[in-house]
Amino acid sequence: MSRTKKSPSNGPSARQPSPNPRETSPSPDRPLGPLSVQVPSSERDIVKVNNGSLTELKNACDDALKRYLSRPDLFKQIYMHTDVRLGLGWLSVFTAAGTALYGYKIEFEKSKPVVWAGLILYILLTFLQTLYAYFIEGEVVFVGKRKTFSKRVHRNRTDNTLIHTEPATKSTPPAYQLSLNYVRSTNGGKSLLAKGKTKGKRGYNAFFDEQGVMDQELSNNGLAS
Repeated sequence: MSRTKKSPSNGPSARQPSPNPRETSPSPDRPLGPLSVQVPSSERDIVKVNNGSLTELKNACDDALKRYLSRPDLFKQIYMHTDVRLGLGWLSVFTAAGTALYGYKIEFEKSKPVVWAGLILYILLTFLQTLYAYFIEGEVVFVGKRKTFSKRVHRNRTDNTLIHTEPATKSTPPAYQLSLNYVRSTNGGKSLLAKGKTKGKRGYNAFFDEQGVMDQELSNNGLAS
């Protein structure tokens, strides 16, 4: 009887290290995350603000966040709030222009009813625009959506980003606060797949140096995380 040779054994086989999740290809079930997108340095412009102005600091961070999230491989920005405010603004402008032209062409006594109606309509449109900006749009800085396909299911993701500034205190510097609402749905938003909300806060000194120049790479990673 022939004897079979056994392969030499070096003891228990060594355990294979688990693959690095950053080195593996992304699952088709998971859409591309903001931290997976790297912005080349050549595409960044130098952003410099006045460190003593909270408004400039906040606006610079807002613009950086919108530029980052609205990249083609992330989200398509939705301009609904801007469109509504612009629509109400243009309606008020046309109302004022039409009323002024009518009052100029027609005699004063005959034009008074129409002028009064135009004035009241102009005030109402301006008031509606102010109410919309304060109560509905509020502090929303970015609203976006994108479409992903996974297992033949059409999914839609929307980000509603609310941002405001926290004033400085004796112990803490002024901070940039961000609140993110996440909705994932299918069938045109009729079926809810996932929903979440998260908040974050970082001091402005984490994004700007002493001269007021923004570290955009740090800002993108910090805001996206």
